[in-house]
Amino acid sequence: MSDQTKNYDVLKLQNQVCFPLYACSKELIRQYTPYLKKLDLTYTQYIVMMVLWERESVSSKELSSCLHLDYGTLTPVLKRLCQTNYLTKERCTDDERLLKLALTDEGRRLKEKAVEIPPAIAECMGLTMEEFGTLYKLTYKALKHMENNN
Repeated sequence: MSDQTKNYDVLKLQNQVCFPLYACSKELIRQYTPYLKKLDLTYTQYIVMMVLWERESVSSKELSSCLHLDYGTLTPVLKRLCQTNYLTKERCTDDERLLKLALTDEGRRLKEKAVEIPPAIAECMGLTMEEFGTLYKLTYKALKHMENNN
């Protein structure tokens, strides 16, 4: 094998960490689909609801930061969640450019229906709790490192 051929090994799909992460992410979201359909939520709506279930209320800026999503992506998601009466939104008095998002009673009730989802998804991944913890830590470590280099 020539040195030049060896140099191109880095371009092989099988040598990329990004590809299995990408494919796994797509498959993982596909695994969520039947559970989320029962709740009439998309995956993006679901992760928004998880933040609100944890915090009860949050600014649009905080939500955007938590979810690594821009306002253009969040706007239609928030609109739909308001239409389904899962959250309310109003302009922040401190900064009118921002929205204050708050969970409704209907949104709180949805949490009870969603509680079965995480264990089912963990099971479909086929990882031990130790492996799951390692994957979680490494994924967040890489994410934080990449964010800090921007």
